Amino acid sequence: MKLHLTTALTATLALTAQAQAADLRMSWWGGESRHEATQAALKACGETYGHTISPEFTGFDGYLEKLTTQMAGGTEADIVQVNWPWLPLFSQDGEGFHDLNTLSDTIDLDQWSDDQLAPVTVNGKLNGLPLSTTGRVFFFNTTTLEEAGIPVPTTWEEFFSSAEVLREKMGEDHNLFNSVKETAQLLVTLAVVQKTGKDLVDPETNRVAWTPEELAAGIAFYGRMIETGAVRSQQEEAGEGNVNLYEKQDWAQGKIAGSYEWDTTYFKYSDPLNEGEMLDSTQPVRFEDAVTDGAYRKPSMLFAISKNSDNPEAAAEIVNCMLTEPEGIDALKDTRGLPAAKVAADRLIEAGMIKPEIVKAHEIAMEASGPAISPFNEHPELRGAFIDTLEEYSYDMISAEEAAEVIIDAANDVLEDFDS
Repeated sequence: MKLHLTTALTATLALTAQAQAADLRMSWWGGESRHEATQAALKACGETYGHTISPEFTGFDGYLEKLTTQMAGGTEADIVQVNWPWLPLFSQDGEGFHDLNTLSDTIDLDQWSDDQLAPVTVNGKLNGLPLSTTGRVFFFNTTTLEEAGIPVPTTWEEFFSSAEVLREKMGEDHNLFNSVKETAQLLVTLAVVQKTGKDLVDPETNRVAWTPEELAAGIAFYGRMIETGAVRSQQEEAGEGNVNLYEKQDWAQGKIAGSYEWDTTYFKYSDPLNEGEMLDSTQPVRFEDAVTDGAYRKPSMLFAISKNSDNPEAAAEIVNCMLTEPEGIDALKDTRGLPAAKVAADRLIEAGMIKPEIVKAHEIAMEASGPAISPFNEHPELRGAFIDTLEEYSYDMISAEEAAEVIIDAANDVLEDFDS
């Protein structure tokens, strides 16, 4: 009886797919490997559901401009790859794309956690599905720490104590941590979020959620890092040419013993280390009175369905197939990072396609607590103002309190441009 029911269900699904056969378009950006994998996935999923999907792909350069033109004219593809920070550009009120909550009978939304879906939900409308989710984690050179006789810090007071011991035992040319440019900004953000539990942007008001006092405390925390030698000053970094951390000899030799980086970049930072130096991803360093881990976690990109699509159900079948069904998962592989969909991640990990070091870092990033992050955190003008002002602070040009006022004013100026 069970066999008959299964056969009948399969036949019904097949008939449904044939009855809904559609001609669709899909647009994305990427390199050659992503192009080949995506076309293979579209072919496999199209055959499964009886749809034909025309691919439209380019490199990253020019994609945003093309998509902006298409969105303005309502001519975008049925399925669109969207960079997460672009959501406010195209769907400030949540109406820019089809609400995928209405397609939950077709898309297995249970494959994504609430935390993963929150950053792509606008005014209660699910604007897309995260293809991968990435987060910042702590990387420490455990070889250097062991040589100095210090454990991996778990609290900020342990962090500062370890920084002092490291320099006493290993020399003044050693620093416990890296903190420049974007990393400096994200460490300030981490400090404020741990203390307040609030993201930079309040989604209800579309303004900065932090008070000047809260942000000033985070900036002063960064100042303490510089003053104690836990990190190098901006002056020292500029004197060395602001070289990328993974390109520095001091990083390779373990003289800089840690950093706060994306989970997926583990090998970018471990590969340059000298022989015998070991890098490990660790649990978040926290204030003892922290209200959250301060996780900075975001979708790298998402698949959205056009609100103008004539066949949203068919588009949903293809999206679901690519992200949660074997033929799609096997075709896409890891060309868009470690998949956010649980079934896809598990399948690739079991197949040995994701290295255990990446899995460990990713699990730490996903398990850390924190508020949903607004895409405005990565708006280029807002981030640029934040980083530039921190640099002025590090050169003693302005106080922490003045820097906080400048950052908040600059951020709110950007946010005002997106008021309804």
